Amino acid sequence: MRKMRTQRAVAILASVLLVGGVAACGNSDTGGGSKDDGKITMGFSQVGAESGWRTANTTSIKESAAAAGIELKFDDAQQKQENQIKAIRNYIQQKVDVIAFSPVVESGWDTVLKEAKDAGIPVILTDRSVDSADKTLYKTFLGSDFVKEGRLAGEWLVEQKKTASGPVNIVELQGNTGAAPANDRKKGFGEAIAVNPNLKIIASQPGDFTRAGGKQVMEQFLKANPKIDVLFAHNDDMGLGALEAITAAGKVPGKDITIITVDAVKDGMQALADGKFNFIAECSPLLGPQLMDLAKKVKAGEEVPARIETEETTFTQEQAKEALPTRKY
Repeated sequence: MRKMRTQRAVAILASVLLVGGVAACGNSDTGGGSKDDGKITMGFSQVGAESGWRTANTTSIKESAAAAGIELKFDDAQQKQENQIKAIRNYIQQKVDVIAFSPVVESGWDTVLKEAKDAGIPVILTDRSVDSADKTLYKTFLGSDFVKEGRLAGEWLVEQKKTASGPVNIVELQGNTGAAPANDRKKGFGEAIAVNPNLKIIASQPGDFTRAGGKQVMEQFLKANPKIDVLFAHNDDMGLGALEAITAAGKVPGKDITIITVDAVKDGMQALADGKFNFIAECSPLLGPQLMDLAKKVKAGEEVPARIETEETTFTQEQAKEALPTRKY
């Protein structure tokens, strides 16, 4: 009897040890990769939601992060630099793997970028760059050549007005004051039209990249300048707002006033196809897939180019009609 009890106790003890061993192995297997399972967390600070372009850009980033298996912490800065700086500092505190952002303006980033660098968190600039002299504060810039966009717009106008015998009065709707696309598109356009002294910018004012801003400033331009031949808008949305002001003033957009814009979002392309715009230089917002690829590379410690530019084109009325049916944004 005593022997049977001893055998039963041994069997029970063996069972407990076996179950305990299995449980311990199970815990080890499920928890072994939880601290560093290879998943990347990205903190992204967006400029805002000021235009159709920006909305498409945000959608591209969110969808691409999900497809790439990257956890995205997203913040809308509502066009304020202080909001972006606060968001970046929050990402540093949260110890994200990568920080990416589209700067509201070019200047004033060195301090917070140094904080990210000191924390060992790589930074990727998207769409807009910064004017920092210390290029080690960020890993790379992904976006467009804004100077080239302005230049392409200006070169098209030079060709169109090459036979003009008198002054061609141009008004310019700029983007946000201090923003890279506003500064660079203005520069590129100005350099291009300088070859023809008849092409003169008679008024230039920020419309903040919004339709409302474009309409308001264009109304002011029309009141102050009885003869306007050309409008150069730094994005489609301002151009679309300007259409309302031009029509309300009794003028025919695309005929009485030649309209050149930048972006090539669907609404802008439709205006071009309808003959209300005359020319668009493209600026693609679909940066998401490239951004996620870069995030993986910088997290892995791989070398990446200091500047990566997106491939873009230009559109005339006929080209817009052809491209519209398959336009993604």
